[in-house]
Amino acid sequence: MKKKTIEKTNNLIVKSPFVAAFAMIFALGFLASGTVCIAEENPDTASEVAPAPLEVAAPETNPEGQAQPEDAAAYAVSTPFAVTKFETPVTMYVTETINVRDGAGTEYNPIGKLGWGNCVSVTGTTDNGWYEIDYNGTVAYIISNYVSQDIPGIPYLFVGDSRTVQLQMAVGSNEKAYVAKVGEGYYWFKNTAMPQIQASAGAGTTMVINFGVNDLANASKYIKLVNSNIDAWEAQGITVYYAAVTPVGDCSTVSNDQIEKFNARLQAELDPRIKWIDGYSFLKQNGFSASDGLHYNRSTYKNLYSYYMSVIGTDV
Repeated sequence: MKKKTIEKTNNLIVKSPFVAAFAMIFALGFLASGTVCIAEENPDTASEVAPAPLEVAAPETNPEGQAQPEDAAAYAVSTPFAVTKFETPVTMYVTETINVRDGAGTEYNPIGKLGWGNCVSVTGTTDNGWYEIDYNGTVAYIISNYVSQDIPGIPYLFVGDSRTVQLQMAVGSNEKAYVAKVGEGYYWFKNTAMPQIQASAGAGTTMVINFGVNDLANASKYIKLVNSNIDAWEAQGITVYYAAVTPVGDCSTVSNDQIEKFNARLQAELDPRIKWIDGYSFLKQNGFSASDGLHYNRSTYKNLYSYYMSVIGTDV
């Protein structure tokens, strides 16, 4: 922006003597002929002859992730920064998807992205809260807020039965993990899923548990198992939700009355540190489609997932 302004100023300085000389010769010519010309005011030509003074706009900040218009980006003012080099590179891990830039600031050009769990070699720190990194052999920069020396846990872990399996099929696995198996319940949760949770979850993980539709009679066992592990999960930095068993349609193996009793017991007796997600009421109020009475269609699972995430987002 500054360079462009200077060029415009130089052009005006060079042209001014020529314009003045031409005007003097032009005036003398008319006087010599005895003719006096009175120019009428013409706004159109006046704007061309006498341009308005140039204005230099103050640079605006560009929040991370927002694209600048192409012409604005070309003249963006880059904020200077200083780098303190580390004696040896430090291995760190990305905790959230971030841009990699060619300078330490959001006004610098993005040259790539790093996703959750990516390992980076950090070579220094800047005086404005960024890290200098080795990015495929190139010096680059990432914001330090979303980088940690600890290996991060998966952001979201869903643990459950066939309904969780089908939830995965509907919404995918981007930054999410699933520990789930069709037709399972309490004993599989205790003996198989629990060790997998320890391997998958970690600091920053939000875990959503959804068991019960296959063995509603085991409410007491679910309560005891989950409550006995909340201390360990909390120590690991895991936030735990228990998602209510959701309603059924025409189903011969289970009724909504049984589901409501199961949900009421768990909601009342689970440790207060375990957050409750009432997907049962959500689907009863908003509707659902289950061709076999028990398993939903893709649209219902997507709506249920959106509801889960809205509850989790409100709690953050």
